[in-house]
Amino acid sequence: MNRALMVTGGLMLLALARVSATDQWPQFRGPQSGVVADDPTLPDAWSEAGNVVWKASIPGLGWSSPIVWDDHIFLTSAISSSEEPAPVKGLYDPGDEHGKTKATAAQRWMVYDVDFRTGAIRWERELRRVLPLVTRHIKNSFASETAVTDGERVYVYFGSLGLLTALDLNGKSVWSREVGAFDGRQGFGMAASPVLHKERVYIVNDNLTHSFIAAFDKKTGAEIWTVNREEVENWSTPYVWENELRTEIVTTGMNKVRSYGLDGKLLWELKGMTVNTVPSPFASNGLIYINSGYPGGNPRPVYAIRPGATGDISLKPDQTSNEYIAWYQPLLGTYNTSSLVYGDYYYTLLDRGFLLCHDAKTGRQVYGRQRIAPDASGFTASPWAYNGKIFLLSEDGDTYVVQAGPEFKLLGKNSLNDMSLATPAVVRGSLIVRTQSRLYRIAKQAQP
Repeated sequence: MNRALMVTGGLMLLALARVSATDQWPQFRGPQSGVVADDPTLPDAWSEAGNVVWKASIPGLGWSSPIVWDDHIFLTSAISSSEEPAPVKGLYDPGDEHGKTKATAAQRWMVYDVDFRTGAIRWERELRRVLPLVTRHIKNSFASETAVTDGERVYVYFGSLGLLTALDLNGKSVWSREVGAFDGRQGFGMAASPVLHKERVYIVNDNLTHSFIAAFDKKTGAEIWTVNREEVENWSTPYVWENELRTEIVTTGMNKVRSYGLDGKLLWELKGMTVNTVPSPFASNGLIYINSGYPGGNPRPVYAIRPGATGDISLKPDQTSNEYIAWYQPLLGTYNTSSLVYGDYYYTLLDRGFLLCHDAKTGRQVYGRQRIAPDASGFTASPWAYNGKIFLLSEDGDTYVVQAGPEFKLLGKNSLNDMSLATPAVVRGSLIVRTQSRLYRIAKQAQP
């Protein structure tokens, strides 16, 4: 074969491999924290029947988000051997009925591999069957942590079991680690997902007994380091921030935001969060955004932080910025949803159905609270964006489509009529939506 032709063909294969490797959704909120490259094949309208390629029933209760690698969709669930109390929508004081909910029977902790093309369950694996020792909020589940994958293995963390495990893409166990199951301050259960960076898997578990962040070798499961944390509960997924100066692991918590080096050493910390920290940190425009907004808390802060911080960077009482905090909004934080930076704008989805927009670089308000729609109420899933539109999935299973940019405009509403708390995956022209009972692949004109 002509050598030039061989070289050209090789370069084309390499280019295709690079495209394929980037067109995946390997973790919670995807590779760009909810932002998806523009693609005219992506859907902006759907219903239970319209633009649905397939829908699959998923047993049990799990609020983990789907992740996608090639034609594999991975998600988890906990199946009770008895009837469990139904989750209750909305924001409320959980009280004795809805907080510290005990399992009524043994649970089966499951991992599923769903075929991207057909919706058929390719394989399922039961990792354990036991009565949970910890409790949960009635809106939480025993399988709320989203798995993560590198295309060779899928890494699953069940905080309610204290189990971190790696499976290959055929569902075979590669390794497992027992890390301990602990109740948090309020007994609301766990939700912080594992994260993957190069050769390591990282988890955070904040609880009443032994709070920690830990790093494990992704090939063997060997513990590389563990660092104790002075926290009592947390549902926020850590974020690996590869910035212009270094790579760091940013975590939030009720007491402090903390950033660690890849060796586990503390780089910087920040006081001034609320209780019940749920939103996950994320980076854009050279800044990392930190969010915490328990209803009724004061402040309910958002911080935009520059790279290179060291030591305690907390704001003084009269400050709204300092050397490392680019901007601060004291009452912009959300309770459950993580925020979104799309283009030049920082979008805040409040749990009660309001959207706000600020300048992502300065924190200046672009527009204040906008009621999304008269019938829009509870929101837990985080927003996502593509093709100049913001998508907002409510607990009722309604996705509201809003025009991106400096003016608020509602463009449409898409209903699936099933409770929804999980954040969708968006990949290769398809939207993968998990509701309480089903998994949907949605695509324009239901393309195969």
